[in-house]
Amino acid sequence: ASDNPRRCVWASCATVCPSGGAMTIAPDLVAQILRLHTVEKWRVGTIARQLHVHRDAVRRVLAGNCAPVPSLPSSSPLRVSRIDPYRPFILATLAKFPTLTAARLHVMVLERGYVGAPSHFRLLIAGMRPHPAAEAYLRLRTLPAEQAQVDWGHFGHLQIGRARRPLMAFVMVLSHSRMVFLRFFLDARMDSFLRGHALAFIAFGGVPRVLLYDNLKSAVLERVGDAIRFNPTLLALAGHYRFEPRPVAPARGNEKGRVERAIRYIRDSFFAGRQFTDLVDLNAQAATWCLGTAADRRWRED
Repeated sequence: ASDNPRRCVWASCATVCPSGGAMTIAPDLVAQILRLHTVEKWRVGTIARQLHVHRDAVRRVLAGNCAPVPSLPSSSPLRVSRIDPYRPFILATLAKFPTLTAARLHVMVLERGYVGAPSHFRLLIAGMRPHPAAEAYLRLRTLPAEQAQVDWGHFGHLQIGRARRPLMAFVMVLSHSRMVFLRFFLDARMDSFLRGHALAFIAFGGVPRVLLYDNLKSAVLERVGDAIRFNPTLLALAGHYRFEPRPVAPARGNEKGRVERAIRYIRDSFFAGRQFTDLVDLNAQAATWCLGTAADRRWRED
């Protein structure tokens, strides 16, 4: 406490100011603002956004000025907006067509008498547009040798003579250990798909019990709900190696997230800026990378 009327006095739950009133910012919030600014080195704007207070309030706290922060009285009516008469129409339209663009909605409300600018209208629509509810996902865990995930990755094109061929990466990832097998092909045809499997099994020294696929044509020819028609060539391969082919559910990328993250990792850690003479040289470098850098990487469950 201090006898100086120019300084704030910390009471039990309020700060006394020169005017004799109480500061509208709670003492715990004042302490949080001071800590974030002094210790964490946050800027005024960052503190205001994260704590949901006005920038002027943050500046007053930092400057030691205890002038009361102006606030809107609960009895004061909110200012009427031009869009208020059209809000029920907009909400009903967005509920029926949630992906309708703001430009089209602006034209529709203009026809009904709205006179606001399109730039401000887009900002208002962004706050009214319905957002899908967040969905929780259960982290999937697998036993050793239980599952692998398979997918193709497109890595641009190679010029071979006069032909411009797509550079496709066959990727198989062991779900438990995250061990990566990587092999590049000049197409994504079925024979390359099968050859990628055989080479991966040789590299891993065995065959996982379950192989998880996206709904690509090399694995799934047709799907209606839970009814699945597998590619018969893949089924023949599964019968030969005694593994179970299993497609992921539609729009469930989390079920095949290990191989998708592995492809992103390949793009960033292996392929970016890499020099190679031909496909044979690229695959030789990929094999060395899989046994070295990729095998030594750490992950959350390592």
